[in-house]
Amino acid sequence: MPAPSRQMSLSYLLTCLLALLGLAGLWYGLGRPVQLADAASPTHKLQCASYTPFDKDQSPFDQPFRLRPARMDADLALLAERFQCIRTYSMTGLEAIPALARKHGLKVMLGAWVNANPVDTDKEVDLLIAAANANPDVVSAVIVGNEALLRKEVTGDRLAALIGKVKSQVKVPVTYADVWEFWLQHPQVAPAVDFLTIHLLPYWEDDPRGIDDALAHVGEVRRTFAARFAPKGIFIGETGWPSEGRQRETAVPSRVNEARFIRGFVAMAEANGWDYNLIEAFDQPWKRANEGAVGGYWGLYDADRQDKGVLEGPVSNLHHWPHWLLACTALMLAMLWLAGRPASLGAALLLPLLAAFGAACLGLWGELMRTHARFAGEWLWALALAGLNLLVLAHGVLGLAHVAGWRQRLFVWLQARAGWLLLAAGFAAAVSMLAMVFDPRYRSFPTAALALPALLYAVRPVAAARAEVALLAVIVGGGVLPQLYREGLENQQAWGWALVGVVMTLGLWRSLRVGRA
Repeated sequence: MPAPSRQMSLSYLLTCLLALLGLAGLWYGLGRPVQLADAASPTHKLQCASYTPFDKDQSPFDQPFRLRPARMDADLALLAERFQCIRTYSMTGLEAIPALARKHGLKVMLGAWVNANPVDTDKEVDLLIAAANANPDVVSAVIVGNEALLRKEVTGDRLAALIGKVKSQVKVPVTYADVWEFWLQHPQVAPAVDFLTIHLLPYWEDDPRGIDDALAHVGEVRRTFAARFAPKGIFIGETGWPSEGRQRETAVPSRVNEARFIRGFVAMAEANGWDYNLIEAFDQPWKRANEGAVGGYWGLYDADRQDKGVLEGPVSNLHHWPHWLLACTALMLAMLWLAGRPASLGAALLLPLLAAFGAACLGLWGELMRTHARFAGEWLWALALAGLNLLVLAHGVLGLAHVAGWRQRLFVWLQARAGWLLLAAGFAAAVSMLAMVFDPRYRSFPTAALALPALLYAVRPVAAARAEVALLAVIVGGGVLPQLYREGLENQQAWGWALVGVVMTLGLWRSLRVGRA
Protein backbone atom coordinates (compact mmCIF):
# COMPACT_ATOMS: atom_id res chain seq x y z
CA MET A 1 0.00 0.00 0.00
CA PRO A 2 1.47 3.39 -0.90
CA ALA A 3 2.53 5.61 1.97
CA PRO A 4 -0.16 8.29 1.37
CA SER A 5 -2.87 5.59 1.52
CA ARG A 6 -1.45 4.21 4.76
CA GLN A 7 -1.32 7.72 6.20
CA MET A 8 -4.89 8.42 5.12
CA SER A 9 -6.13 5.11 6.53
CA LEU A 10 -4.36 5.68 9.84
CA SER A 11 -5.67 9.24 10.04
CA TYR A 12 -9.17 8.03 9.24
CA LEU A 13 -9.09 5.35 11.95
CA LEU A 14 -7.69 7.71 14.56
CA THR A 15 -10.30 10.34 13.74
CA CYS A 16 -13.04 7.71 13.96
CA LEU A 17 -11.77 6.78 17.41
CA LEU A 18 -11.66 10.45 18.42
CA ALA A 19 -15.22 10.96 17.17
CA LEU A 20 -16.47 7.93 19.09
CA LEU A 21 -14.76 9.16 22.23
CA GLY A 22 -16.40 12.54 21.68
CA LEU A 23 -19.85 10.92 21.48
CA ALA A 24 -19.15 8.90 24.60
CA GLY A 25 -17.98 12.00 26.45
CA LEU A 26 -21.06 13.96 25.36
CA TRP A 27 -23.63 11.42 26.52
CA TYR A 28 -21.78 10.40 29.67
CA GLY A 29 -21.37 14.07 30.55
CA LEU A 30 -25.12 14.56 30.21
CA GLY A 31 -26.02 11.46 32.18
CA ARG A 32 -23.29 10.93 34.76
CA PRO A 33 -24.63 10.44 38.31
CA VAL A 34 -24.15 13.33 40.70
CA GLN A 35 -23.77 12.76 44.43
CA LEU A 36 -25.78 15.06 46.71
CA ALA A 37 -26.70 14.99 50.38
CA ASP A 38 -30.02 13.15 50.87
CA ALA A 39 -33.16 15.13 51.72
CA ALA A 40 -33.74 12.89 54.71
CA SER A 41 -33.10 9.34 55.84
CA PRO A 42 -35.52 6.70 54.49
CA THR A 43 -37.08 6.41 57.95
CA HIS A 44 -37.72 10.16 58.28
CA LYS A 45 -40.96 11.24 56.63
CA LEU A 46 -41.14 14.63 54.93
CA GLN A 47 -44.10 16.89 55.58
CA CYS A 48 -46.41 17.20 52.58
CA ALA A 49 -46.57 16.81 48.79
CA SER A 50 -49.06 18.08 46.20
CA TYR A 51 -51.13 15.28 44.75
CA THR A 52 -53.19 15.23 41.56
CA PRO A 53 -54.51 11.75 40.79
CA PHE A 54 -54.11 11.62 37.02
CA ASP A 55 -52.35 8.88 35.08
CA LYS A 56 -50.00 9.95 32.31
CA ASP A 57 -52.81 9.52 29.75
CA GLN A 58 -55.34 11.58 31.75
CA SER A 59 -56.23 15.24 32.17
CA PRO A 60 -58.77 17.22 34.21
CA PHE A 61 -60.14 18.39 30.87
CA ASP A 62 -61.10 14.85 29.84
CA GLN A 63 -64.71 14.26 28.93
CA PRO A 64 -66.09 12.20 30.51
CA PHE A 65 -64.09 12.90 33.66
CA ARG A 66 -63.17 9.61 35.31
CA LEU A 67 -60.47 8.99 37.88
CA ARG A 68 -59.17 5.52 38.69
CA PRO A 69 -59.64 4.41 42.31
CA ALA A 70 -56.92 1.75 42.03
CA ARG A 71 -54.45 4.40 40.86
CA MET A 72 -55.26 6.69 43.79
CA ASP A 73 -54.94 3.82 46.25
CA ALA A 74 -51.53 2.80 44.88
CA ASP A 75 -50.35 6.42 44.75
CA LEU A 76 -51.19 7.11 48.38
CA ALA A 77 -49.58 3.84 49.46
CA LEU A 78 -46.38 4.97 47.73
CA LEU A 79 -46.48 8.51 49.13
CA ALA A 80 -47.15 7.27 52.66
CA GLU A 81 -43.67 5.77 52.65
CA ARG A 82 -42.04 9.22 52.45
CA PHE A 83 -44.63 11.84 53.49
CA GLN A 84 -46.90 12.68 56.40
CA CYS A 85 -49.61 14.37 54.33
CA ILE A 86 -50.81 15.25 50.85
CA ARG A 87 -52.32 18.43 49.45
CA THR A 88 -55.18 18.30 46.94
CA TYR A 89 -56.54 21.05 44.67
CA SER A 90 -60.13 20.10 43.85
CA MET A 91 -63.02 18.15 45.29
CA THR A 92 -64.48 16.92 42.00
CA GLY A 93 -63.80 13.21 41.62
CA LEU A 94 -61.66 13.09 44.77
CA GLU A 95 -64.38 12.14 47.24
CA ALA A 96 -62.51 8.93 48.11
CA ILE A 97 -59.26 10.69 49.07
CA PRO A 98 -59.96 11.09 52.83
CA ALA A 99 -60.80 7.39 53.22
CA LEU A 100 -57.73 6.34 51.24
CA ALA A 101 -55.55 8.71 53.26
CA ARG A 102 -56.91 7.18 56.47
CA LYS A 103 -56.13 3.71 55.12
CA HIS A 104 -52.50 4.64 54.50
CA GLY A 105 -51.93 6.80 57.59
CA LEU A 106 -51.77 10.14 55.77
CA LYS A 107 -53.20 13.53 56.68
CA VAL A 108 -54.84 15.62 53.96
CA MET A 109 -54.93 19.35 53.21
CA LEU A 110 -58.13 19.42 51.17
CA GLY A 111 -58.45 22.02 48.44
CA ALA A 112 -61.51 23.47 46.69
CA TRP A 113 -61.06 24.80 43.15
CA VAL A 114 -62.25 28.40 42.97
CA ASN A 115 -62.78 29.99 39.56
CA ALA A 116 -64.84 32.61 37.75
CA ASN A 117 -67.91 30.35 37.57
CA PRO A 118 -69.92 30.90 40.80
CA VAL A 119 -71.95 27.71 40.36
CA ASP A 120 -68.86 25.50 40.05
CA THR A 121 -67.14 27.35 42.88
CA ASP A 122 -70.09 27.00 45.25
CA LYS A 123 -70.29 23.29 44.47
CA GLU A 124 -66.61 22.84 45.25
CA VAL A 125 -66.90 24.80 48.49
CA ASP A 126 -69.90 22.80 49.65
CA LEU A 127 -68.09 19.52 48.96
CA LEU A 128 -65.06 20.84 50.82
CA ILE A 129 -67.11 21.69 53.90
CA ALA A 130 -68.85 18.32 53.89
CA ALA A 131 -65.58 16.35 53.51
CA ALA A 132 -63.82 18.32 56.25
CA ASN A 133 -66.68 17.76 58.70
CA ALA A 134 -67.01 14.07 57.82
CA ASN A 135 -63.27 13.35 58.24
CA PRO A 136 -61.94 15.41 61.17
CA ASP A 137 -59.33 12.75 61.98
CA VAL A 138 -57.75 13.00 58.51
CA VAL A 139 -58.30 16.55 57.24
CA SER A 140 -55.70 18.81 58.85
CA ALA A 141 -56.71 22.02 57.01
CA VAL A 142 -58.77 23.20 54.05
CA ILE A 143 -57.61 25.45 51.22
CA VAL A 144 -60.26 27.67 49.62
CA GLY A 145 -58.88 28.26 46.14
CA ASN A 146 -55.52 27.99 44.43
CA GLU A 147 -53.98 30.94 42.54
CA ALA A 148 -57.42 32.32 41.68
CA LEU A 149 -56.11 35.86 42.22
CA LEU A 150 -53.15 35.21 39.93
CA ARG A 151 -55.54 34.00 37.22
CA LYS A 152 -57.76 37.05 37.88
CA GLU A 153 -60.82 34.80 38.18
CA VAL A 154 -62.08 36.26 41.47
CA THR A 155 -61.67 39.50 43.40
CA GLY A 156 -60.06 39.72 46.79
CA ASP A 157 -63.42 40.61 48.36
CA ARG A 158 -65.18 37.61 46.79
CA LEU A 159 -62.39 35.33 47.97
CA ALA A 160 -62.51 36.71 51.52
CA ALA A 161 -66.27 36.08 51.59
CA LEU A 162 -65.81 32.46 50.48
CA ILE A 163 -63.17 31.93 53.15
CA GLY A 164 -65.50 33.39 55.76
CA LYS A 165 -68.28 31.03 54.69
CA VAL A 166 -66.02 28.00 55.06
CA LYS A 167 -64.61 29.14 58.42
CA SER A 168 -68.12 29.45 59.83
CA GLN A 169 -68.93 25.83 58.97
CA VAL A 170 -65.75 23.81 59.65
CA LYS A 171 -63.60 23.21 62.72
CA VAL A 172 -60.23 22.84 60.97
CA PRO A 173 -57.94 25.73 59.97
CA VAL A 174 -58.85 27.53 56.73
CA THR A 175 -56.44 29.11 54.26
CA TYR A 176 -56.02 30.25 50.65
CA ALA A 177 -53.04 29.49 48.39
CA ASP A 178 -51.32 31.80 45.92
CA VAL A 179 -47.97 33.07 44.68
CA TRP A 180 -46.50 35.24 47.41
CA GLU A 181 -46.80 38.56 45.54
CA PHE A 182 -50.59 38.23 45.33
CA TRP A 183 -50.94 38.22 49.10
CA LEU A 184 -49.33 41.64 49.06
CA GLN A 185 -51.51 42.89 46.18
CA HIS A 186 -54.77 41.81 47.91
CA PRO A 187 -54.41 42.74 51.60
CA GLN A 188 -58.07 42.00 52.40
CA VAL A 189 -57.46 38.24 52.10
CA ALA A 190 -54.88 37.74 54.85
CA PRO A 191 -57.20 38.78 57.76
CA ALA A 192 -59.77 36.20 56.59
CA VAL A 193 -57.52 33.12 56.83
CA ASP A 194 -56.16 31.20 59.81
CA PHE A 195 -52.73 31.02 58.20
CA LEU A 196 -51.21 32.14 54.88
CA THR A 197 -50.31 29.59 52.21
CA ILE A 198 -47.69 31.05 49.89
CA HIS A 199 -46.18 29.63 46.72
CA LEU A 200 -42.45 30.05 46.21
CA LEU A 201 -41.40 28.89 42.74
CA PRO A 202 -38.16 30.65 41.79
CA TYR A 203 -38.22 29.22 38.25
CA TRP A 204 -41.60 30.79 37.41
CA GLU A 205 -41.16 34.22 38.95
CA ASP A 206 -41.11 37.34 36.79
CA ASP A 207 -37.47 37.63 37.78
CA PRO A 208 -36.41 33.96 37.59
CA ARG A 209 -33.74 32.83 40.01
CA GLY A 210 -31.00 30.42 39.06
CA ILE A 211 -30.43 27.33 41.14
CA ASP A 212 -27.54 28.99 43.02
CA ASP A 213 -29.76 31.85 44.22
CA ALA A 214 -33.11 30.08 44.51
CA LEU A 215 -32.89 28.85 48.08
CA ALA A 216 -31.67 32.18 49.41
CA HIS A 217 -34.62 33.86 47.70
CA VAL A 218 -37.09 31.38 49.20
CA GLY A 219 -35.66 31.92 52.66
CA GLU A 220 -35.78 35.71 52.31
CA VAL A 221 -39.44 35.74 51.24
CA ARG A 222 -40.42 33.28 53.98
CA ARG A 223 -38.77 35.40 56.67
CA THR A 224 -40.32 38.61 55.29
CA PHE A 225 -43.82 37.12 55.39
CA ALA A 226 -43.32 35.76 58.89
CA ALA A 227 -42.41 39.24 60.16
CA ARG A 228 -45.10 41.09 58.20
CA PHE A 229 -48.08 38.85 58.99
CA ALA A 230 -47.23 37.73 62.55
CA PRO A 231 -48.74 36.20 64.58
CA LYS A 232 -50.40 34.28 61.73
CA GLY A 233 -48.50 31.25 60.55
CA ILE A 234 -46.89 30.94 57.13
CA PHE A 235 -47.23 27.70 55.21
CA ILE A 236 -45.11 27.22 52.08
CA GLY A 237 -47.85 25.62 49.99
CA GLU A 238 -45.78 25.01 46.87
CA THR A 239 -42.08 24.98 46.25
CA GLY A 240 -39.99 22.93 43.86
CA TRP A 241 -37.97 22.89 40.68
CA PRO A 242 -38.65 21.38 37.22
CA SER A 243 -36.59 18.47 35.93
CA GLU A 244 -37.19 19.17 32.21
CA GLY A 245 -37.97 22.20 30.09
CA ARG A 246 -36.50 25.35 28.63
CA GLN A 247 -34.18 27.71 30.47
CA ARG A 248 -35.60 31.02 31.78
CA GLU A 249 -32.81 33.56 32.23
CA THR A 250 -30.51 31.76 34.71
CA ALA A 251 -33.09 29.14 35.79
CA VAL A 252 -32.20 25.79 34.20
CA PRO A 253 -34.53 22.79 34.58
CA SER A 254 -32.83 19.44 35.17
CA ARG A 255 -33.11 16.46 37.46
CA VAL A 256 -29.88 17.39 39.21
CA ASN A 257 -31.11 20.95 39.80
CA GLU A 258 -34.47 19.64 41.02
CA ALA A 259 -32.67 17.41 43.50
CA ARG A 260 -30.36 20.25 44.57
CA PHE A 261 -33.30 22.52 45.23
CA ILE A 262 -35.55 20.00 46.98
CA ARG A 263 -32.81 18.56 49.18
CA GLY A 264 -31.49 21.99 50.07
CA PHE A 265 -34.96 23.33 50.77
CA VAL A 266 -35.94 20.42 53.03
CA ALA A 267 -32.76 20.87 55.06
CA MET A 268 -33.39 24.61 55.39
CA ALA A 269 -37.10 24.24 56.20
CA GLU A 270 -36.64 21.60 58.84
CA ALA A 271 -33.73 23.44 60.42
CA ASN A 272 -35.95 26.53 60.74
CA GLY A 273 -39.12 24.72 61.74
CA TRP A 274 -41.07 25.81 58.64
CA ASP A 275 -44.23 24.08 57.48
CA TYR A 276 -44.06 23.13 53.81
CA ASN A 277 -45.54 21.24 50.88
CA LEU A 278 -43.46 20.11 47.91
CA ILE A 279 -44.76 20.36 44.37
CA GLU A 280 -45.37 17.78 43.31
CA ALA A 281 -45.71 14.08 43.95
CA PHE A 282 -45.88 12.86 40.32
CA ASP A 283 -45.08 14.35 36.93
CA GLN A 284 -48.25 15.55 35.20
CA PRO A 285 -47.88 15.46 31.38
CA TRP A 286 -51.26 17.15 30.86
CA LYS A 287 -49.87 20.40 32.28
CA ARG A 288 -47.54 20.77 29.30
CA ALA A 289 -50.44 21.95 27.14
CA ASN A 290 -50.90 25.08 29.28
CA GLU A 291 -47.43 25.64 30.72
CA GLY A 292 -45.07 24.39 28.03
CA ALA A 293 -42.98 21.26 28.35
CA VAL A 294 -41.67 22.35 31.75
CA GLY A 295 -45.14 22.17 33.28
CA GLY A 296 -45.21 18.39 33.14
CA TYR A 297 -41.98 17.73 35.05
CA TRP A 298 -42.18 18.95 38.65
CA GLY A 299 -42.72 15.52 40.18
CA LEU A 300 -40.63 13.65 42.69
CA TYR A 301 -41.72 10.56 40.75
CA ASP A 302 -42.26 10.41 37.00
CA ALA A 303 -45.64 9.82 35.34
CA ASP A 304 -45.03 6.05 35.52
CA ARG A 305 -44.56 6.39 39.30
CA GLN A 306 -40.83 5.66 39.05
CA ASP A 307 -38.51 7.40 41.50
CA LYS A 308 -36.60 10.23 39.80
CA GLY A 309 -33.89 10.23 42.46
CA VAL A 310 -34.89 13.67 43.71
CA LEU A 311 -34.97 12.89 47.43
CA GLU A 312 -32.00 10.60 47.96
CA GLY A 313 -29.06 8.85 46.35
CA PRO A 314 -27.11 9.79 43.21
CA VAL A 315 -29.16 11.62 40.58
CA SER A 316 -28.69 11.72 36.80
CA ASN A 317 -30.04 14.22 34.30
CA LEU A 318 -30.24 11.45 31.70
CA HIS A 319 -30.20 8.01 33.25
CA HIS A 320 -30.79 6.31 29.87
CA TRP A 321 -27.76 7.99 28.26
CA PRO A 322 -26.24 4.63 27.15
CA HIS A 323 -29.22 4.13 24.81
CA TRP A 324 -28.56 7.44 23.10
CA LEU A 325 -24.84 6.68 22.89
CA LEU A 326 -25.58 3.38 21.14
CA ALA A 327 -28.08 5.03 18.79
CA CYS A 328 -25.68 7.85 17.86
CA THR A 329 -22.80 5.43 17.41
CA ALA A 330 -24.93 3.31 15.09
CA LEU A 331 -25.96 6.38 13.07
CA MET A 332 -22.36 7.58 12.84
CA LEU A 333 -21.17 4.18 11.60
CA ALA A 334 -24.06 4.02 9.14
CA MET A 335 -23.06 7.39 7.71
CA LEU A 336 -19.44 6.29 7.42
CA TRP A 337 -20.60 3.16 5.58
CA LEU A 338 -22.75 5.33 3.32
CA ALA A 339 -19.80 7.55 2.49
CA GLY A 340 -17.36 4.72 1.85
CA ARG A 341 -13.77 5.73 1.10
CA PRO A 342 -12.72 9.31 1.95
CA ALA A 343 -11.78 11.41 -1.08
CA SER A 344 -8.58 12.83 0.43
CA LEU A 345 -6.50 13.07 3.57
CA GLY A 346 -8.46 16.15 4.61
CA ALA A 347 -11.71 14.30 4.01
CA ALA A 348 -10.43 11.40 6.12
CA LEU A 349 -10.00 13.83 9.00
CA LEU A 350 -13.36 15.57 8.53
CA LEU A 351 -15.65 12.70 7.60
CA PRO A 352 -15.83 10.94 11.02
CA LEU A 353 -16.16 14.28 12.80
CA LEU A 354 -19.04 15.35 10.56
CA ALA A 355 -20.79 11.99 10.99
CA ALA A 356 -20.40 12.16 14.77
CA PHE A 357 -21.57 15.79 14.91
CA GLY A 358 -24.65 15.00 12.85
CA ALA A 359 -25.44 11.93 14.95
CA ALA A 360 -25.05 13.96 18.15
CA CYS A 361 -27.36 16.69 16.87
CA LEU A 362 -30.02 14.14 15.93
CA GLY A 363 -29.68 12.40 19.29
CA LEU A 364 -29.97 15.66 21.22
CA TRP A 365 -32.98 16.65 19.13
CA GLY A 366 -34.59 13.27 19.75
CA GLU A 367 -34.07 13.52 23.51
CA LEU A 368 -35.45 17.06 23.55
CA MET A 369 -38.56 16.05 21.65
CA ARG A 370 -39.05 12.97 23.83
CA THR A 371 -39.84 15.24 26.74
CA HIS A 372 -40.86 18.51 25.04
CA ALA A 373 -43.15 17.58 22.12
CA ARG A 374 -46.73 17.96 23.32
CA PHE A 375 -49.07 17.68 20.35
CA ALA A 376 -49.28 15.80 17.06
CA GLY A 377 -48.21 18.96 15.22
CA GLU A 378 -45.07 19.28 17.30
CA TRP A 379 -44.21 15.62 16.72
CA LEU A 380 -44.66 16.07 12.96
CA TRP A 381 -42.43 19.15 13.06
CA ALA A 382 -39.82 17.20 15.04
CA LEU A 383 -39.88 14.29 12.59
CA ALA A 384 -39.68 16.64 9.59
CA LEU A 385 -36.58 18.32 11.03
CA ALA A 386 -35.04 14.93 11.83
CA GLY A 387 -35.62 13.84 8.21
CA LEU A 388 -34.09 17.08 6.95
CA ASN A 389 -31.02 16.48 9.11
CA LEU A 390 -30.59 12.97 7.73
CA LEU A 391 -30.69 14.23 4.14
CA VAL A 392 -28.30 17.09 4.88
CA LEU A 393 -25.93 14.76 6.73
CA ALA A 394 -25.98 12.21 3.89
CA HIS A 395 -25.25 14.99 1.41
CA GLY A 396 -22.41 16.23 3.57
CA VAL A 397 -20.65 12.92 4.10
CA LEU A 398 -20.99 11.91 0.43
CA GLY A 399 -19.41 15.22 -0.50
CA LEU A 400 -16.27 14.17 1.39
CA ALA A 401 -16.12 10.68 -0.12
CA HIS A 402 -14.74 9.13 -3.26
CA VAL A 403 -18.16 8.18 -4.65
CA ALA A 404 -18.91 5.73 -7.43
CA GLY A 405 -21.80 3.53 -8.52
CA TRP A 406 -24.97 3.88 -6.42
CA ARG A 407 -23.20 6.28 -4.04
CA GLN A 408 -22.47 8.60 -6.94
CA ARG A 409 -26.09 8.43 -8.13
CA LEU A 410 -27.33 9.23 -4.62
CA PHE A 411 -24.91 12.13 -4.31
CA VAL A 412 -25.98 13.55 -7.67
CA TRP A 413 -29.63 13.26 -6.61
CA LEU A 414 -28.95 15.08 -3.35
CA GLN A 415 -26.76 17.67 -5.03
CA ALA A 416 -29.57 18.52 -7.43
CA ARG A 417 -31.86 19.15 -4.47
CA ALA A 418 -29.35 20.94 -2.26
CA GLY A 419 -30.99 24.30 -2.90
CA TRP A 420 -34.32 22.96 -1.66
CA LEU A 421 -32.66 21.49 1.41
CA LEU A 422 -31.18 24.91 2.12
CA LEU A 423 -34.58 26.55 1.70
CA ALA A 424 -36.18 24.00 4.03
CA ALA A 425 -33.51 24.58 6.70
CA GLY A 426 -33.75 28.34 6.30
CA PHE A 427 -37.54 28.22 6.51
CA ALA A 428 -37.40 26.12 9.69
CA ALA A 429 -34.87 28.53 11.19
CA ALA A 430 -36.97 31.57 10.25
CA VAL A 431 -40.17 30.12 11.70
CA SER A 432 -38.34 29.10 14.87
CA MET A 433 -36.66 32.50 15.21
CA LEU A 434 -39.97 34.36 14.85
CA ALA A 435 -41.50 32.10 17.49
CA MET A 436 -38.58 32.68 19.88
CA VAL A 437 -38.85 36.45 19.41
CA PHE A 438 -42.62 36.92 19.63
CA ASP A 439 -43.95 33.96 21.63
CA PRO A 440 -41.08 32.22 23.44
CA ARG A 441 -42.38 31.54 26.98
CA TYR A 442 -43.54 27.97 26.42
CA ARG A 443 -41.25 27.04 23.52
CA SER A 444 -38.06 25.04 23.54
CA PHE A 445 -34.89 26.16 21.78
CA PRO A 446 -34.50 24.23 18.47
CA THR A 447 -30.70 24.55 18.50
CA ALA A 448 -29.91 20.85 18.01
CA ALA A 449 -32.31 20.53 15.07
CA LEU A 450 -30.68 23.26 12.98
CA ALA A 451 -27.03 23.28 14.04
CA LEU A 452 -25.99 20.73 11.38
CA PRO A 453 -27.56 22.41 8.31
CA ALA A 454 -26.42 25.82 9.56
CA LEU A 455 -22.81 24.66 9.84
CA LEU A 456 -22.74 22.72 6.57
CA TYR A 457 -24.24 25.49 4.46
CA ALA A 458 -21.99 28.10 6.05
CA VAL A 459 -18.91 26.02 5.16
CA ARG A 460 -20.16 24.65 1.83
CA PRO A 461 -22.77 27.03 0.40
CA VAL A 462 -25.04 25.74 -2.35
CA ALA A 463 -26.55 27.55 -5.31
CA ALA A 464 -29.87 29.11 -4.37
CA ALA A 465 -30.30 32.41 -6.19
CA ARG A 466 -33.81 33.09 -4.96
CA ALA A 467 -35.38 36.10 -3.30
CA GLU A 468 -36.72 33.68 -0.68
CA VAL A 469 -33.18 32.94 0.54
CA ALA A 470 -32.50 36.64 1.12
CA LEU A 471 -35.80 37.04 2.99
CA LEU A 472 -35.03 34.03 5.19
CA ALA A 473 -31.56 35.41 5.93
CA VAL A 474 -33.05 38.76 7.00
CA ILE A 475 -35.59 37.07 9.30
CA VAL A 476 -33.11 34.68 10.92
CA GLY A 477 -30.34 37.24 11.28
CA GLY A 478 -32.69 40.00 12.36
CA GLY A 479 -34.09 37.88 15.18
CA VAL A 480 -30.79 37.03 16.87
CA LEU A 481 -30.46 40.12 19.04
CA PRO A 482 -34.17 40.49 19.91
CA GLN A 483 -34.40 36.93 21.17
CA LEU A 484 -31.23 37.40 23.21
CA TYR A 485 -32.72 40.57 24.68
CA ARG A 486 -35.93 38.76 25.63
CA GLU A 487 -34.16 35.81 27.18
CA GLY A 488 -31.40 37.69 28.96
CA LEU A 489 -27.68 37.55 28.34
CA GLU A 490 -27.16 34.93 31.05
CA ASN A 491 -29.32 32.35 29.26
CA GLN A 492 -26.90 29.82 27.77
CA GLN A 493 -29.65 28.13 25.76
CA ALA A 494 -30.49 31.47 24.15
CA TRP A 495 -26.82 31.99 23.27
CA GLY A 496 -26.69 28.55 21.67
CA TRP A 497 -29.71 29.39 19.52
CA ALA A 498 -28.24 32.81 18.70
CA LEU A 499 -25.03 31.14 17.48
CA VAL A 500 -27.01 28.80 15.24
CA GLY A 501 -28.95 31.81 13.93
CA VAL A 502 -25.76 33.66 13.04
CA VAL A 503 -24.23 30.62 11.31
CA MET A 504 -27.48 29.91 9.45
CA THR A 505 -27.63 33.52 8.27
CA LEU A 506 -24.05 33.23 7.03
CA GLY A 507 -24.91 30.04 5.15
CA LEU A 508 -27.96 31.64 3.54
CA TRP A 509 -26.05 34.73 2.38
CA ARG A 510 -23.09 32.72 1.11
CA SER A 511 -25.43 30.44 -0.81
CA LEU A 512 -27.20 33.43 -2.27
CA ARG A 513 -23.88 34.79 -3.56
CA VAL A 514 -22.94 31.39 -5.00
CA GLY A 515 -26.21 31.30 -6.91
CA ARG A 516 -25.66 34.77 -8.37
CA ALA A 517 -22.09 34.10 -9.43
